[in-house]
Amino acid sequence: MAEAPGHRLGQIVGEMLETAVYPLLRDFASSRSIYLDHQGPRTARPGNKVTWTDGFGNAHDLDFVLERGGSDERIGVPVAFIESAWRRYTKHSRNKAQEIQGALLPLRERYRQYSPVLVALLAGRFTSGSLNQLRSNGFVVVFIPEAHVVQCFARVGIDIAAGENTPDPVLAEQVAKFERLTPEEREAVGAGIREADAKAFDQLIGRLAETVTRRVESIILLPLHGSSKAFSRIQDAIEAVRSYGRADVAGPFVRFDITIRYTNGDSIVASFSETGDALSFLGSFDPV
Repeated sequence: MAEAPGHRLGQIVGEMLETAVYPLLRDFASSRSIYLDHQGPRTARPGNKVTWTDGFGNAHDLDFVLERGGSDERIGVPVAFIESAWRRYTKHSRNKAQEIQGALLPLRERYRQYSPVLVALLAGRFTSGSLNQLRSNGFVVVFIPEAHVVQCFARVGIDIAAGENTPDPVLAEQVAKFERLTPEEREAVGAGIREADAKAFDQLIGRLAETVTRRVESIILLPLHGSSKAFSRIQDAIEAVRSYGRADVAGPFVRFDITIRYTNGDSIVASFSETGDALSFLGSFDPV
């Protein structure tokens, strides 16, 4: 079945978003001695896709991943997971925001000891609710208004300001125009998007820099001992707290509660009932 021209045009805009941010990520990675993975061949992984697996065994194809200690031959530890998206209609924006969350939040949980940054590069029409939804979950959001992207394509003679009722032949004509662009003209579209929202892109690089340069500031270790007690009434629990002997630490070991605090304000909290798991967790951090 032939690909619908409207769908292909949306893919093209998405590709240009990646073209816009790629030079910034490439230069940032090079200057910080970290590895930038993006779609294309790499010895360390099969195929051309950038695929990471969450703690539930689900694989997620991503646009970019910044890795500490990575190389063409070796997968490093994640510094940032980055996804981009273009949406022409606001009715689809919340679904896309949820889709990005569904991919990146489980990855952040699996690699929580590295506290990777989650980045959503969005363009087009996104509601404030969908953007806030991502920010409230700790995402760095770079948002490029639809008009800026439309203008960048218009400079090379392509009209992407299509409505839902735009005939397929008109959309196909825009796709054909793009396919005829030279590599230099395509780069110019990406550069235009980048320059139109330079401040937002600068903020992204600044946030990534904070993550790369942060260091462990303190480690708080709380060993918990004692036996649990169950109550059916709140008042009974209150009395138990009041009568608890704080100097009495007798009882079986329950778990280690560990808090890692970074110099940039980030923190990670984890609990382990097994000593070996706690040691493995602590051993995954760079020594201070």
